[in-house]
Amino acid sequence: MIAGTDPCVAELQGIHGAFAFPERLLQKIWLRGDFDRAAARLVDGRALRILFPGRWNLLGGPDFRQARLRFGTGVDAPVFTGDVELHLHAADWDAHGHARDPAYNDVGLHVVLFPPPPGSVTVGTGGNRIPVLALLPLLHRGLEEFAADEAVEQMAGRVLARLPDELAQVPAEERRRLLENHAARRWRQKVHFAGLRLRRLGWEAACHQTALEILGYRFNRAPMLRLAACHPLPDWRERPPDPAALAATGDETWSLQGVRPANRPVVRLRQYAAWVARVPRWPEVWRDAARALEAGLPAPVEGAAAVRRAEGFGEWRAKVAERVCGGAIPGTRLDSLICDGLLPLAAAEGLCIAAAERRWRHWFPGDLPPSLRRVLVAAGECDGAAHPLSHGAAQGALGWLIERGQR
Repeated sequence: MIAGTDPCVAELQGIHGAFAFPERLLQKIWLRGDFDRAAARLVDGRALRILFPGRWNLLGGPDFRQARLRFGTGVDAPVFTGDVELHLHAADWDAHGHARDPAYNDVGLHVVLFPPPPGSVTVGTGGNRIPVLALLPLLHRGLEEFAADEAVEQMAGRVLARLPDELAQVPAEERRRLLENHAARRWRQKVHFAGLRLRRLGWEAACHQTALEILGYRFNRAPMLRLAACHPLPDWRERPPDPAALAATGDETWSLQGVRPANRPVVRLRQYAAWVARVPRWPEVWRDAARALEAGLPAPVEGAAAVRRAEGFGEWRAKVAERVCGGAIPGTRLDSLICDGLLPLAAAEGLCIAAAERRWRHWFPGDLPPSLRRVLVAAGECDGAAHPLSHGAAQGALGWLIERGQR
């Protein structure tokens, strides 16, 4: 770790250099439940069940109010109702003076990102010991992946309005090279993250979790990941869960505000149920399809339109849709699934490294925000059939957007 000047921001070393991980992002992860809640254990060894993470308090005092937590196992285990405080490090509790602040009298759980040193304790205002939960070992994704996604969300609204003018000021060749470099960096990042998931879960479970995460869209990726962990792929094959029941489990972290009807959790879960019913061992089918990509590659050509024609993108997309996904995943969500999930997993597994990157770079844009699409059109990066909008150009613009925002 790199020492930072802000105690609420950790400066960490990633695959492409240092990146920031703010305490506010940790609060979002807790709120969304973007970690393995079923495996949650306090540092003293007791199991923790999170019945309700609490109301996010954006004013002074503890970070979350009126959380409901069960410490220990069994129906007789006590249920705590009160406040939760989050920090990057356990020592931040004392550094921030919370032990002397009566506003923190009702804190019953101290959540930290990094596991504390053995023997360390959190002492409350009355001298009582407060249970501590370390989130890092429970996270579904790496810290750098969380930070990259957060950077896109945080910077997009503030920077997109200026982006067309700034891109237009860069000479065409330099602009194209800039976007290509950022796209290549984003690709390496995605393959790296996919590799981490593969090493942790294995091929089938990694494919299963990745598919459900992408079907959850950005609003519901965390609860989808939890469902994937609780209901592994063999369960969907042998004892298929009811999508309506899964969507109605009472999970308070489902987000429906701003979610189009086609992206509602129950709709996506039904699609995945149909997918597995039609292609029960789809990760193995995808493995074979990805391995075949490296065979008989045509001579390289320039431009997304030419690459798509030379390598038969449309025909291959139809084959993936039917043979791998059983015709259950339609439209731009299929393109996002291919680019954000299937191709990075295949490259991380070493099945089709060169072919996967080329397809990812020139693929159809998928679920691209309309604002980003307008930026690329205004900057002259796509102008119809001769130079269609590609996933690589969009990812390059996102990479540049993140860099500009961090500056």
